[in-house]
This record gives sequence, structure tokens and C-alpha cells, in this order.
Amino acid sequence: MADTAPPPLRKIIHVDMDAFFASVEQRDNPELRGKPVAVGGSKARGVVAAASYEARVFGVRSAMPSVTAARLCPDLIFVKSRFDVYREVSAEIRDIFRRHTDLIEPLSLDEAYLDVTASERPATEIAKAIRREIRSATNLTASAGVSYNKFLAKIASDQNKPDGLCVIRPEQGAAFVAELPVKRFHGVGPVTARKMVRLGIETGADLAAQSFEFLQANFGKSARYYYHAARGVDDRPVRPSRIRKSIGAERTFSEDLSDENELMEALGRVTDAVWERIAGNDAAGRTVTLKVKFADFQQITRARSFETPVGERSLFERIGRDLLARELPVPKGVRLLGLTLSSLTSRDVAESDAQMTLGL
Repeated sequence: MADTAPPPLRKIIHVDMDAFFASVEQRDNPELRGKPVAVGGSKARGVVAAASYEARVFGVRSAMPSVTAARLCPDLIFVKSRFDVYREVSAEIRDIFRRHTDLIEPLSLDEAYLDVTASERPATEIAKAIRREIRSATNLTASAGVSYNKFLAKIASDQNKPDGLCVIRPEQGAAFVAELPVKRFHGVGPVTARKMVRLGIETGADLAAQSFEFLQANFGKSARYYYHAARGVDDRPVRPSRIRKSIGAERTFSEDLSDENELMEALGRVTDAVWERIAGNDAAGRTVTLKVKFADFQQITRARSFETPVGERSLFERIGRDLLARELPVPKGVRLLGLTLSSLTSRDVAESDAQMTLGL
């Protein structure tokens, strides 16, 4: 029986627009260029949806309360979000991707994985062309990471931001991961990173030194992903048909509510129900949506989207309360409240692909 040829080495590109929402605003309003800009509401309960690089110098970050951002950067300029414009620009960028491959997995409006394995051109050359074409078509910059799997390509795209390119070749992968701080691993959040440090795990090399049994005992179902990541292994395919999922809950009241305190208390109970499901799925998401149905069955929905996934309960709750507060006082009795987290991404990348193997 003839030997089966090994699969070809994959060529994966991760493209990430630089401070996308804020950069679009600076592009369209010359007076904002070179100045610290935050996309989002400036009121007491507002949240920063995106921050320009000038604002990031002061510590301003996406998903930060607006009052905190203003305190860190007194000259911060708040700009209302324009998601219709961001979606139009995102569509232009997707069209550019399609010139080079049909295997595109969008992660959000401003980032995507591309599999260019079938192309005869080098992946690095394709990444350079994409960045060039994006700048020419949109007058915006993008950073790109090129590697042999999704895990490394995503990390690489963040390596030389903004307007940068980083290539991690197969012979470089193990050494690159070994030196990488675990807090920079995709799928390792701040809480997990602190736990790892307490266990003496600060770098990829430290993580690779742990047995699978040790990782399983300390990190449960996330152990498989950490075991792979520490070795630079990621067999997840680029999925063009990536399905956008959401997690939400609704509560219908026995009596219509109109009192502001009662509505906030009711929203708190809905938040508890949603977050229990979110935590159970190890999920985070980029869009929070509030649904309000009135006594006459008319309803409204209000949503906020962010560049950085919402993965902490306190932030999810604050965004929900802010969305509701903007509708108070209500014009009539409320019979139902709902809250949803969508554009989901897994906290643990391994959970998004149960087919990943140990690769040993």
C-alpha cells in the first residue's frame, strides 16, 4: 500500500485593522488626527468602544468606563460611534481579502483569518499585498501576522502594531512560543494569567514544562488548549462559514414595570441568568443588546459593540445598565426585559474547535 503524503504546510494570515473604529473617525475628520480619540459615550455611565493610539499612550482602552478614560486622559475627545460606516469599510476590506482567497473567517468587523495554502504565491507576499490594497482603498492601516496556524498568526499580527507585519516560520515557532509571556497567549485572560503566574508559569516554556495531568488538575477543560498552545500546535481550520452565536435571556413580568429602581433590579436578575450561561460556555462577546417590550407589545432594542470582547461580568452588567438608563424614564409600562451577548468568541480557543488533537 502506497504511503499517504503528509498534508501540505499551511499558510495562514491574520489581518487586524489598527484601532479600526477610532482610525475611521480620524480619517473622516482631519481635526481628530494626531489627537487622543475615544469612540463611545462620554457620560458617567458611558463605555469606550475603541481608542486611538494617541489615547492608548495614556492607558485608555476599549471597554473602559468613560469616566476612567477621561481621568487618564483629560484631553480625550469622545466621538459617537457610526457602525453603519464601520460596516461599509469592513465590506470593502472583505472584498480585498476575496481577491486572494475564498477561505476567509471573519472574527469581527476589523479582523479575519485567511488560509492561502492553495496559492502558489508566498504568504508573506500576499499579506504585504493585502495591507497595501487596504491602505490604497480605505486610507487606513492594517497589521498582519503570517504563520503555519491560526494561534501563531493571530499573535504575530499583534507583534508589530500598528501598521506592521510579522512572520513566524515553522522553524521559529517553538522558540517564539517558548519566550512568549502567557498573558499574551490568545485564550488566556487576565484572571487565568495571574493564576498561572502564581503556579510559576510565566512563559510558554514554563507552560510546556507542565504535564497534561497538572494542567488538567488546575485548569480543567482548558488544559488541552494550553498543552497545545505551549507547543505551537493548532490544527483548527479557517472556517469560512463561521456561525455567529449569541447567548441571552428574557424575563416577562407578572405586572408591568415603570419604576426605575424596579427596572434596574429586574435587569439585574436577567443579567444573572445570562451570565450563568455565558460562564458555562466560557464565552466572551463583542456586542451587548438590550430588548425592552412595553405593555402594548411594542418593543425596542439597543446595542453596543466593542473592538475587545466583553468577558467580565461586571463590564457586561455595566453596559446593560447603561443601555437601559438611556431609555429612562420609560414612556409606558414594561412587560419584558431581555439581554444578549453576541458576536461570541471563546475564552478558551480550544472550546471553539473540539476537533483539535494533541499533535504529538
